Amino acid sequence: MKQKKLIIFMPSIEGGGVEKNLFIISNYVINRSNDVSIITFDKKFKNFFNQKIKFLTAKNIETNKRYSKYYKYFICIILLIKEYYNNKNILVISFQANIYAIILAFFFRFKIISRSNSSPSGWNQNFIKKIIFKFFFSYADEIIVNSKEFQKEFKNKFNIKTKCIYNPLNKYEILKLSRKKTRLNFLNNKSYLRIINVARFTDQKDHMTLLKCFKSLNKKIQTRLLIIGYGTNKSKIINFIKHNKLGKSVKILDFNKNPYPYIKKSDLFVLTSRYEGLPNVLLEAQTLRKFVISSDCRTGPREILKNGKLGYLFKVGDHIMLEKKILDFKKFKNKLSIKINSAYRQLNRFDYEYNCRNYWKLISKYI
Repeated sequence: MKQKKLIIFMPSIEGGGVEKNLFIISNYVINRSNDVSIITFDKKFKNFFNQKIKFLTAKNIETNKRYSKYYKYFICIILLIKEYYNNKNILVISFQANIYAIILAFFFRFKIISRSNSSPSGWNQNFIKKIIFKFFFSYADEIIVNSKEFQKEFKNKFNIKTKCIYNPLNKYEILKLSRKKTRLNFLNNKSYLRIINVARFTDQKDHMTLLKCFKSLNKKIQTRLLIIGYGTNKSKIINFIKHNKLGKSVKILDFNKNPYPYIKKSDLFVLTSRYEGLPNVLLEAQTLRKFVISSDCRTGPREILKNGKLGYLFKVGDHIMLEKKILDFKKFKNKLSIKINSAYRQLNRFDYEYNCRNYWKLISKYI
């Protein structure tokens, strides 16, 4: 029987953690399947992917213009329908806008694997939506989640079985990239407590909690905060920094495909998300042997940090508790190397080859 054409559905590629996993998994799969396409609205990151992967995008799109996510979804839904009519022998893996892709699979009867990226706790659901989600998600051939905690939550919320495959972590690539030189001197002074955060500028990542904490912290100790990201909340973040006269102590860098030299220069990584799936960036910070303080959000941080044994957890949105945790880190910094080394050893469960192989094993059942 002829092998199915593999189509990856990812309407918006913007450079975050989901996109990083898309890049890793698709580049792994193309070496085992000779027909892989990505349906997306964004093609600016096309050069990061294996050249054998085909990009199916809309024509005559103005690259400098901002488009809403729902417009991107609509265009990519049309592209997927068109692709189905060109070749009905397809397997779709949705990395984003999963419910729309599953609805199409339901009506057109093609095979679909849905990779869910963030905890259902963060989904905006009323009672009707919950029923719709439960009905259509139960139709997917497979649902992949990226943490055990996430798996339990999916079961409790929708009574649907899922397959847990951790995000593949390429430690050696991260260590190699971290050795590259940077021109930024902002984190050079070791007499300051150097804090870093890498996250999209969205409500989900809750930078306001981080900045409120830092505003108070900056009055008590010598510290620096570097934030690397992009997104719709950038102006809100900049305005807070200006209004509170934090410009000398806080630096913002636009999205950088290689944040690792900056993480390597820091003392402490802080994540303030309201919800997650399994935040890659915590694994990357641990790879570079950095101590991690994270919000105890659903899902991922508690699992990565082994209930707080491998780092500190604080209540979501609690900037006072976060400040206390940072001051604790400063006070006990020299005694925390055991936690840092233990965290590094625990990264084996996220091994690149093992988890990529699990992805391919699942895909090959349907292809």
